[in-house]
Amino acid sequence: MHTLGDLALFEPFNRLSSGARVLLARGALRKRAAAGASVMHRGQPASGAYVVLSGRLRVFTITPAGHEATLYLVDPGETCVLALNCLFNDLLYPAWVQAEAATTLAIIPGPLYRELFANEPAIQDLTVHALSSLVFRLMAELDAVHSCNHRQRLVHHLLAHASSEGVLKTTQQQLAGHLGTTREVVARLVQALVAEGFVKSERGRLTIKDLFGLRRLQGPGLARVG
Repeated sequence: MHTLGDLALFEPFNRLSSGARVLLARGALRKRAAAGASVMHRGQPASGAYVVLSGRLRVFTITPAGHEATLYLVDPGETCVLALNCLFNDLLYPAWVQAEAATTLAIIPGPLYRELFANEPAIQDLTVHALSSLVFRLMAELDAVHSCNHRQRLVHHLLAHASSEGVLKTTQQQLAGHLGTTREVVARLVQALVAEGFVKSERGRLTIKDLFGLRRLQGPGLARVG
């Protein structure tokens, strides 16, 4: 399937004018990234708007202690909002981006995206929504960092990203990257949750056993965010 066809599966790309569809068909690029592969580095120019077609991107920073800390995740149909901000303000990318799973991207070159933004209400809606969502996500993360401990943040991450069956496919190293701490800290936290009967831990996955118990653990602040 062509990149344009993949994009048209998502709002707002299925509302574009015929002229915009022609421009996208000519200019949009497809990129595949293996799980764990770097997609962007801090200080790199943003070449375009990055829209996830399948898989997931993780946008993260590095703490003063040298640990990775997730800023937000980009799921199918979503775009990397920091890249959009760089495009419109001529800035270098301020974080790092990694493919959390095998991921396929549509890259819309900067000049093309700006042209679409100037003429297409659907792209204007996408951009405003993405940028406003970034503010909310980052404020929620800052609130979590300052008001909650690692145990609560781990519980919140599990509740927010587990499947409908209560399964989160992840490693302890990946969890450490999300929380901005070490694998050893995560291992102790997971062991405690297992011992208390809240979760089941297997290689590469956690399964929720006591949903309501976990919700009580995350605390009132994170409960609002989730």
